[in-house]
Amino acid sequence: MKHLWIRFGCFMTGYNYNILRNCSEAAFKSVKKYTAAILIVCILWFFIGFTFAQRYLSLSLAGCMLAGSLSIVIIVQVEKQIVLSINPNRLLVIFRGCLALMMSVLGAVIIDQILFEKDIEIQKISYISEKVDRILPSKTEELRKQIATLDTTINKKEQEKDKYIEDISKHPTTTATTTQTATKRVPVQSITSSGKDSTIWKTTSDVTVASTLVPNPKMALLPSLDAAIDAMRQQKAKKENELLYIKPALEKEMKASTGFLDELTIMKQMLSASYVALSFWFLWILFFLFLEMLVLFSKLGDRSNDYEKVVLHHMNLQMRRLDALGKGFE
Repeated sequence: MKHLWIRFGCFMTGYNYNILRNCSEAAFKSVKKYTAAILIVCILWFFIGFTFAQRYLSLSLAGCMLAGSLSIVIIVQVEKQIVLSINPNRLLVIFRGCLALMMSVLGAVIIDQILFEKDIEIQKISYISEKVDRILPSKTEELRKQIATLDTTINKKEQEKDKYIEDISKHPTTTATTTQTATKRVPVQSITSSGKDSTIWKTTSDVTVASTLVPNPKMALLPSLDAAIDAMRQQKAKKENELLYIKPALEKEMKASTGFLDELTIMKQMLSASYVALSFWFLWILFFLFLEMLVLFSKLGDRSNDYEKVVLHHMNLQMRRLDALGKGFE
């Protein structure tokens, strides 16, 4: 349990504990200081990653925890680039500063969308209303065309029905003619060439034509025609109901599908309209920026400690051994 925090600090910073434990208290303090600075940034970015995944990606608790943990891994690996550099060059410092600025802006944007949630919801009402007003004419025009098409089709079907009814009222019944053919064989007496009498059987057909009165066949078409007209009337009523409540439905749909970029646009409108909100947002950016630069400033402000000198000493010894080994082969 001894030096447990130092072991954890070595894990976070990338220091070698076997080398560090033989160093002075100054090296221990450096590890503790870097670890504290990295932990502050990690806690902040875990919250940002967790909240972003929960709010905009709609992930489960496990997915949000994974997103937060992934943010921590990225932060730790970025900070190790500075901590493990014995003498950070200017290019690395500039790169880390640009990265810190971008991360501070992203963090401030995500955090402010959480802090300004109620204000964003109020502003979202007018934002959604403007989007609905732009979409509404095309949506209503499309519904009106569908209703007009259904209305035309219904009128045609009703005219067709009226013709059937008129024809049925004039001719409620029609004459159906049935023909029956019966064949039979009859004997026919004849005289042969020798003068004898003979009987020949011939087949004859008797055709019987019967006429009966049956209902007009167009009466059977009326039920299916009525069903088609009723179905189209229901569709028309549904479309008219949609047309009546199309604006509230569009507003509900837009509100349900509002995403990160929409809220970003709303927040931009809020910041451009309010100096108070803009000032608060800049304060958050500076807060994140200074936190991101905390490890870098700590590294630049420290003098080289005995841990780094031990690492350099080991490197120089290894270089000499390799040079000697190379000369021996020559």
